[in-house]
Amino acid sequence: MSTFSDFEPPVFNNLTSAIRALAMDAVEKAKSGHPGAPLGMAEIAEVLWNHHLHHNPGNPAWPNRDRFVLSNGHGSMLIYALLHLTGYDLSIEDLKQFRQLHSRTPGHPEHGYTPGVETTTGPLGQGITNAVGMALAEKLLANEFNRPNHEIVDHHTYAFLGDGCLMEGVSHEACSLAGTWGLGKLIAFWDDNGISIDGHVEGWFTDDTPGRFEAYGWQVIRNINGHDPEAIHKALDMAKADKNRPSLLCCRTRIGMGSPNKAGTHDVHGAPLGDAEIAAARPHIGWNFPPFEIPREVYEVWDAKTKGAQWESEWQRKFDHYAAAHPALAAEFKRRMAGDLPADWAAQVQEVLTKTNDKAETVATRKASQIAIEAYAPRLPEMLGGSADLTGSNLTNWSGSKSVSREGKGNYIHYGVREFGMAAIMNGIALHGGFIPYGGTFLVFSDYLRNGLRMSALMKQRVIYVLTHDSIGLGEDGPTHQPVEHVASMRLIPNLDVWRPCDSFETAAAWGAALTRQGDNSGPAVLALSRQNLPFVKRDAAVQANVARGGYVLSDAANPRAVIIATGSEVDLALKAQAQLAEAGVAVRVVSMPCVDVFERQDQAWRDSVLPRGVVRVAVEAGVTTGWYKYVGLEGAVVGLDRFGESAPAGQLFKEFGFTVDNVVKTVQSVL
Repeated sequence: MSTFSDFEPPVFNNLTSAIRALAMDAVEKAKSGHPGAPLGMAEIAEVLWNHHLHHNPGNPAWPNRDRFVLSNGHGSMLIYALLHLTGYDLSIEDLKQFRQLHSRTPGHPEHGYTPGVETTTGPLGQGITNAVGMALAEKLLANEFNRPNHEIVDHHTYAFLGDGCLMEGVSHEACSLAGTWGLGKLIAFWDDNGISIDGHVEGWFTDDTPGRFEAYGWQVIRNINGHDPEAIHKALDMAKADKNRPSLLCCRTRIGMGSPNKAGTHDVHGAPLGDAEIAAARPHIGWNFPPFEIPREVYEVWDAKTKGAQWESEWQRKFDHYAAAHPALAAEFKRRMAGDLPADWAAQVQEVLTKTNDKAETVATRKASQIAIEAYAPRLPEMLGGSADLTGSNLTNWSGSKSVSREGKGNYIHYGVREFGMAAIMNGIALHGGFIPYGGTFLVFSDYLRNGLRMSALMKQRVIYVLTHDSIGLGEDGPTHQPVEHVASMRLIPNLDVWRPCDSFETAAAWGAALTRQGDNSGPAVLALSRQNLPFVKRDAAVQANVARGGYVLSDAANPRAVIIATGSEVDLALKAQAQLAEAGVAVRVVSMPCVDVFERQDQAWRDSVLPRGVVRVAVEAGVTTGWYKYVGLEGAVVGLDRFGESAPAGQLFKEFGFTVDNVVKTVQSVL
């Protein structure tokens, strides 16, 4: 484990001292924050941002900009200081509002809050994993769109990360893949300061990190003095020269450098320095200005607006020549980077739905999903699929799938057994632009990727999760593999659409809805799909159109005395129970609710028309019952499963746990 004692202290200058002062002052004003990383990484940041990073503060969405990810996101004042100093639309008043309500400078970098912040990096490890996804997107797009003498996709992805990111297992999952894929334009800076919140890390982090990354296939540049600009420059030049391997720059730093009494200790990691220490730090770093005051001459050196505008202008000239030579490719590139769908997309979705309805196939919804992918993917070349080592079970591939290779070719990613890495890489791909990523695993293994899924929702990214084997219908693999609480728990995540379709038509509609989410409604979707075959349900045209509303009347009756609400494989039970009750003279309406989240976004009139007030309700779903009481109330009932499953054939399990027509009928009768 490194210490800083091997190195001479830095020669402080106004460029790096401006970062340190802003970080100290903002954290102190907020009485909250993490000053250690901004102070310790100031030289690394200055070298990268002033001498290597290609970006345009006047247009943070320039497609060919270098991407920068602060994976150690607790050091957020570092990126806020950099954005402010280089000329982004982030004022000194914004910095003064650090960590305050509705500010543009929240406690951790949040995508969509602050111009220039590429991704949300609160949970450690996910930032570097997002960066892997961004670098992969760049490589795939370059292979797809670049032509001889027309390189319109050509940029780097840079990431800062700390010991915490490296301790999190997701960094292993992603960085292993980055080496396999040969992501030569991915450059990561390890802030090797030997400190985490609990103190010196020798007691809990003694990994051979450089050796680990060399084993992944990275170029590793060791023992860089993170406070020596020339050493950092040299290392960056070496990193950029290697086109075939991602690079890890191991930068030895002293956390809180510039704080005369707290540098090198965990005291500076996650707490304000205090007025007395800041007063002592100012002359120590040669900074003699009041809080939040930056001299004009410092701004002039940092300002990147002129350079950025020139870089973008040069790229635009290249793109104009490209468009003249390859007009169709240029138009497609612009559409995809804007996140737009084809102009006739609604008609294309309807065409897929019509064909699905005409075929009326009785298949497992995981197979129906594959059929839907086969229909949509040729129409949307931006669909970038994959699976966490379960392709043959998730059925996420299609006839046009080609495995992503080290050469940057392909449209299907074999993630290996890396569910969390898959989720966070997909977020990075989506954030980069140009692709709609989707990835598969078993629904029960969503536990492994849960936080990445949450980040998809928080950042409103169009990422599609194909989660198969959705219930005790999995059968013989037993309770370890049978999800009972997963669908209900994912419905609690804001902005996540959870679809559990009952047949091939609802599955195709769910795919259409997930692909269509964009703009203000943008966000991820989960498709919870069955292992077992589910019967096709006939619908007239009016009913077909209602599937997109998330919940609709699938089969009605005159003057119904009860409503049965069902999802997925249990819709067939509801329909059969309806028929049996009708024979007994009891009229019942059946409502299919493939997506509770979408149903909740409908207006009150629609919801009341589907679930009329005053009519008793019974919900049926092979999972925990808790969430359904919102719809059935105290007077209704839920046929569900509030325990773990068992190992047995699926048919036996459904019977064992009461998912039978007779039990649904009995339950309806009990509440009438």
